[in-house]
Amino acid sequence: MRVLFWGTPEFALPALGAVAEAGHEVVGVVTRPDRPRGRGRRRRRSPMRRLAEARGYPVLTPEVPHGEAFEGAIRGLAPDVSVVVAYGCILRRRILDIPPRGSLNLHASLLPALRGAAPVNWAIARGHAETGVSVMRMVEAMDAGPVLAQEAVRIGARDTAAGLSRELAGLGARLMAGTLGRMEAGLVLETEQDHAAATFAPKVDREAARVGWGRGGREVANLIRGMDDVPGAWTLLHGTPVKVFSPGFVEERWGVTNVAEAAGHPPGRIVAADPKRGILVAAGDGPLRIGEVQPPGGRRMESAAWVRGSGPRTGDRFE
Repeated sequence: MRVLFWGTPEFALPALGAVAEAGHEVVGVVTRPDRPRGRGRRRRRSPMRRLAEARGYPVLTPEVPHGEAFEGAIRGLAPDVSVVVAYGCILRRRILDIPPRGSLNLHASLLPALRGAAPVNWAIARGHAETGVSVMRMVEAMDAGPVLAQEAVRIGARDTAAGLSRELAGLGARLMAGTLGRMEAGLVLETEQDHAAATFAPKVDREAARVGWGRGGREVANLIRGMDDVPGAWTLLHGTPVKVFSPGFVEERWGVTNVAEAAGHPPGRIVAADPKRGILVAAGDGPLRIGEVQPPGGRRMESAAWVRGSGPRTGDRFE
């Protein structure tokens, strides 16, 4: 089939490759416009634009994906179907209906669970045992269209949003390519979602990524893993924000601190700052090891290295 592909971040790249390798003709790629990025705020092309241009595909970068000129450009490409993967902008019905076979979206959850912008982050942060990918037909309501295919994966105890996103990107790429093949052969069954069972995964903002140390250790660990590596879970030390990563639970004697004794400390108290093992922090129901940190203006590092340098001392408190 002739495919018009829509996508912007790294997550979308495997799907573009899988669609092309399955024998479909990519007639064009739509991606978000170049944006200022990094400390220098230089305008940079999206990961999708770089890949599409390297492969020689026609690239469209509308500021808003509608209007007569943009619609005309799409019609001129004569796609059979649109494939949308993390494009980053809502599409109107007029745009969705231009390809004769409509528009399909790859979403990183088991719909109707976790509709919205950040399904991978919230699957981990909310402690889900599994998640997955769904291919759905796009409608004007957010992530509410009929599902054509799904595949589930378990969420491991050490999975992070960054690592799980890479796994789901590969899984979703294969699922999308297979779905297009079945669609071409007339073998796809579309299933309406149970809208009453829908849950939502809103965009992650800075406040959502702040650690509340009064929560249980498992809940705190899930939040930290769910925000790793962007935007990064964070907390305050002496009024200065610090990002925290790689949480873990400790059962044995840890340096000079007994885990049972650590449970009596107020949430956020650093009950051990060890130059070899790192830091142990009191959560609402016991201690939690923080394996990595990123101080303001610094690089991500092991918490033990932070302690050996200008990091915290036992008795300091995160807020």
